[in-house]
Amino acid sequence: MSPASSHASHGQSPLRTVQVLGGGNAGSSAHVRSLAAGLVARGVRVTVCAPVEADRAYGFTGAGAAHVHVPRSSDPVSVAALRTACADADLVHAHGLHASFRAVLALSGRETPLVVTWHNHSHAEGPRGHLLRMLERRVVRAAAVVLGTTSELVDRARHRGARDARLAAVAVPRPRSGYEHPERPPSKVRAELGATDRPLLIAVASLDPHRGHELLLDAARAWRLLDPLPLLVIAGEGPLRGALQRRIEDEELPVRLLGRRDDVGELLAAADMALLPGSWEARSVLAQEALHARVPLVAARTGSVPELVGEAAELVPTGDPEEFAAAVVRLLGDPGRCQALREEGARQAATWPTEDETVAQVLSVYDELTRPRPLGRR
Repeated sequence: MSPASSHASHGQSPLRTVQVLGGGNAGSSAHVRSLAAGLVARGVRVTVCAPVEADRAYGFTGAGAAHVHVPRSSDPVSVAALRTACADADLVHAHGLHASFRAVLALSGRETPLVVTWHNHSHAEGPRGHLLRMLERRVVRAAAVVLGTTSELVDRARHRGARDARLAAVAVPRPRSGYEHPERPPSKVRAELGATDRPLLIAVASLDPHRGHELLLDAARAWRLLDPLPLLVIAGEGPLRGALQRRIEDEELPVRLLGRRDDVGELLAAADMALLPGSWEARSVLAQEALHARVPLVAARTGSVPELVGEAAELVPTGDPEEFAAAVVRLLGDPGRCQALREEGARQAATWPTEDETVAQVLSVYDELTRPRPLGRR
């Protein structure tokens, strides 16, 4: 019997859950959309509390969930809106540190069970680092269960004082936007990008500090002498766009900034190689999509990337543009290695949890926390 049906078998109304999302991370947003669809299909009532732009981008309402606009801020107005949205919830599930902290504030004084999923690592030094550690401790001690998407995050939650922390690797929905059955043929996408007769390399990440874009531009200088000249396209938007564009123009780098795109799947289907110079995500969305799409991946050996991709990518030292560039050049000249990576990528992707398995695991946790207790037990 499924957890949702076990809840209903006790004569109760359908399980009512609230998913709290900050909306600033692609991996957690895609996961919440997938989770909402799976829960709704199993008879669970789902409300997603997230910024309105997150619903536009990921379609929570299209998955059958209700959507309540709650800004990312932890100010009293946002917390009050979240508290109202959680008023009749049987369980609240928050995704990410800051969304979880808002949920803790909103549930203050209530007995509503709180589940927290940590998708990413939070890194900071000095006073900000101290504040993040305080938030982590506050969140994990208030949560009934903390789910970490990697073993490292589970260990971190336990170290911060979590009473119950479990590994819960999440699945990336596939295809996100058409790399299996693209609406436009790869040849047309390549022509539109100006890569008809040259290798096409792709990176996908917001243009924020510490995402590795400067390293990519440094590496691009090393392959300017190749013939044919590879083209690197970067999909994403952010505060570094102006500075990166100036470098591209001043140094005449073979790089194009594409801005925010909703056709990443088609871009991947057309690409010869995917590049991941750095990642804050515990389970990089690009890494997963590249392996699913059978696109060779060059990635920095950072965080949980090695655990995620295994032998299915070219891994290079973090922060080393020369090694990164050399790995790209080697792959461009070695079709056999590229084919081996495609095949290994498909095998590695087959070991990751499916969306159904992810939903089933989450539902089992919900069932533990909401299952009616026998009379006389507290």
